[in-house]
Amino acid sequence: MIAAPLSFAASGGDAGSHDVSLADVLTYHNDIARTGQYLAETTLTPANVNAAQFGKVAFLATDGKVDAQPLYVSHVSMNGGTHNVVYVATEHASVYAFDADNNTKLWQRSLLPHGETTSDNRRCTQITPEIGITSTPVVDRSRGSHGVIYAVAMSEDAHGAYHQRVHALDLSTGAETLGGPKEIAATYPGHGASSKNGITTFDPKQYAERQALTLVGGHLYLAWTSHCDHEPYGGWVMAYSADTLEQTSALNLTPNGSEGSVWMSGAGMASDGSALYFLDANGTFDTTLNAQGFPEHGDFGNAFLKLATSPKLGVADYFAQFDTTADSDDDIDLGSGGALVLPDLKDDKGTVRHLVVGAGKNSKIYLLDRDHMGQFDRSRNVIWQEVDGQLVGGVFGMPAYYHDVIYYGGVGDHLKAFPIASARLAETPSSKSAFKFPYPGATPSISANGTKNAIVWAAENGGEGALHAFSADDLGHELYDSKQSGARDRFGPGNKFITPMIAHGHVYVGATNGVAVFGLRSH
Repeated sequence: MIAAPLSFAASGGDAGSHDVSLADVLTYHNDIARTGQYLAETTLTPANVNAAQFGKVAFLATDGKVDAQPLYVSHVSMNGGTHNVVYVATEHASVYAFDADNNTKLWQRSLLPHGETTSDNRRCTQITPEIGITSTPVVDRSRGSHGVIYAVAMSEDAHGAYHQRVHALDLSTGAETLGGPKEIAATYPGHGASSKNGITTFDPKQYAERQALTLVGGHLYLAWTSHCDHEPYGGWVMAYSADTLEQTSALNLTPNGSEGSVWMSGAGMASDGSALYFLDANGTFDTTLNAQGFPEHGDFGNAFLKLATSPKLGVADYFAQFDTTADSDDDIDLGSGGALVLPDLKDDKGTVRHLVVGAGKNSKIYLLDRDHMGQFDRSRNVIWQEVDGQLVGGVFGMPAYYHDVIYYGGVGDHLKAFPIASARLAETPSSKSAFKFPYPGATPSISANGTKNAIVWAAENGGEGALHAFSADDLGHELYDSKQSGARDRFGPGNKFITPMIAHGHVYVGATNGVAVFGLRSH
């Protein structure tokens, strides 16, 4: 079946929401499975995406860097009319609403309280020169008067104290709603980093919300990375009510150790509608296991995790590599990459498998059974499938999925297509791009009109950024490269972890001072 991979939240937003258009892009990488599929594209085709007919048609100027993926919401009631809207968040802590049909600015809202500024880069160049809104927001059309966009912003007050807050903005006006904003704070039992008297405490100055916001089952899920590896820090995940913005649960993944942050190069935690799946970064992992096969002190650093969300957050299952401790010590961690939940697949015996895929800095692709993820074995990786030696560089992003093919773009590597058959990945790619993507590689996105006209899109980082388009059937067939047209299609330096967003006949690429808009050019 070629469709959205899961029956719920095909275009994003809250699982179970009924007010969702297939044309909408309400969450990072299009859906909570994080497939990157946009299956309602009726304008862009392999026949018209070329340098003669396609190119940059607009630039949406903003007040800061756009590290978050833009989002698209159709038919929003606003200013006495109805608009198709692109929402953009910036590191200057602003959220913008732009008309997607004429590119005019509809509204702009700063999420900085009076007297506060955005955070400095905290002596780390990963997010620089300022930290405001880094993670991709998420939209829920069913809440509030007109629908809501949720975002997390970081700031510094006049006394030098740092703050992180969760916001809910009305889609039509940008006004704060649902009782927001709410200050983010948390504690969790443990004797690890930032602990006192057996309690670990979340310190907002030590973290950045890099991974995209996740909305599932009426709860908003947040997770934090460190600033570089500046100690002390742990692995924090939190849940907030989508109705009230009140915190409902908090979890420290390394409560009796340290590190283990959630980074994933901006990818959001994936979900199958109930559990959350993600890879966390280098940190403490207890190699002594309890009777259930879990780390004896509850420390899950450098692991591929499945979190239960009810009645509260907790690790339901996990996979840790046999050499996880050595890899953590060498900073070769899983947490540089994001997870993707696959649709139900039948193996060679006809058994339905529930799988999730991910990769990190060691360039190995891990395909895990979500029902039995593999846990930890000192001598080998006991998992559904491992594909080695096919990604040249590490993965600092995530794959895309379309029509039983997974697309990966590693560091300094070709974009590669791995077909799936009998619930297993091909051991070698079926096609690859001629072009190699520099650091950090590429996080591809897919546009298609259902089962037709599929295109793989990928952004290039560097002193001059670029947008690339490839035939989904053969990555060796490049349809378009924005550098082909010289100054006409340039949009400035690349932005490190940006993911192209396709909607309504256009492709949106975050840049250092706005969003480049690509589409068919008028003649």
